[in-house]
Amino acid sequence: MERNQAVDGIQSLFLKANRDLSEVHSKLHKEFQQIYPDHANPMKLVARLKKIEEEMSSLKDQCSELLTAKQDLIDKARTLLVGNRTMLQRLQASTGGPTTSDEDDSAYLSFNQIIDEWATQVKSSQEDEEEPGSNNINQLLFSAIVQSN
Repeated sequence: MERNQAVDGIQSLFLKANRDLSEVHSKLHKEFQQIYPDHANPMKLVARLKKIEEEMSSLKDQCSELLTAKQDLIDKARTLLVGNRTMLQRLQASTGGPTTSDEDDSAYLSFNQIIDEWATQVKSSQEDEEEPGSNNINQLLFSAIVQSN
C-alpha cells in the first residue's frame, strides 16, 4: 500500500508541475502578445524557425535529387547534340557538300560559351573547396548556395 501512495505522490507532483508550467506558458504568451506586435512575437518566431529547420533537411535532399536529375539531363542532351552535330558534319563531308566548321556555327559556339561561362562562374566560387576536375557543375552550384545560407 505504501508503494501506491508513493506513486500517487509522484503523480500529483507531476500534475502540479504540469499545471505550473501551463500557467507560466499562458502568462508568457499573454505578455508577449501585449508587448510585441503579432509579427515580432518571440514565441511565434521561435516556432517558425523550428518549422523551417525541420523542412530544411528535406528541401536539401529534394534539391540534391533535382540537381542530379538535371545534371543527368544536361549530360545526355550534350552528348546527343554533339553526336548529332558530328554525324551531320560527316554526312555533309561524304556527300561532298559544304561542311560547317565550329567557327562558322554560331549556335554551337553560343552553346559552348554558355556552358563554359557557367562552369567558370560556379567553379570560381568553389575553387578552394572542391577537388580539381569535378564535372558536376550543378553539385558545385548547390554546395555554394547551401553553404552561403
